Amino acid sequence: MKRIVVLLSGRGSNMLAIAEALRDERWPAQIAGVIGDRPGAAGLQRASGLGFPTALVDYRAFARREDFEQALRQAIDAFAPDVVVLAGFMRVLGAAFVEHYHGRLLNIHPSLLPAFPGLATHRRALEAGVAAHGATVHFVGVEVDDGPIVAQAVVAVQPDDDETTLAARVLESEHRLYPMALRWFVEGRLRIESGRVRLVDPRPGETRLLYGSGR
Repeated sequence: MKRIVVLLSGRGSNMLAIAEALRDERWPAQIAGVIGDRPGAAGLQRASGLGFPTALVDYRAFARREDFEQALRQAIDAFAPDVVVLAGFMRVLGAAFVEHYHGRLLNIHPSLLPAFPGLATHRRALEAGVAAHGATVHFVGVEVDDGPIVAQAVVAVQPDDDETTLAARVLESEHRLYPMALRWFVEGRLRIESGRVRLVDPRPGETRLLYGSGR
């Protein structure tokens, strides 16, 4: 039984999508803990309501990032995770932290990496005039929004899109993409080879690329 620890900063919608898929698809896994970095995060309240153990490591209580990350590591490791899932976790993590969880730290980013790393991805996609936007699940690397790509979801950009409408469709695609990618990890079917991810024993219909609706 794999143990999943989720880190979040906000509403926790990806955490909920993962929890629902885990339950409905009967993964050999459990959400061992959910950790937030700010008081009042709705995702922590939702996790508690679902019966998941929760913890708060308030980043504002630490003058140095190193001290915050040390406290965060202690909170995570208390849950003995097999995999740590960043689900809307809005802190940039240092190299020592990332190395501590090498090969078992996943993130989802609202763009088709390597395009548009960082913040304001939907606005930047619209300003660039791209025809396709989307989301990426990747193993976390030392650089921001870097690391081997596990899977991506493509969302068509419509002529009348604004940041709000585009963000809503990308988030919908995230709720399909993240559970799929995490399940592959839980099943032991992801291999990192020469900096690239390979899906082991793909089943009929499985693909590392999902397509969302235009609307």
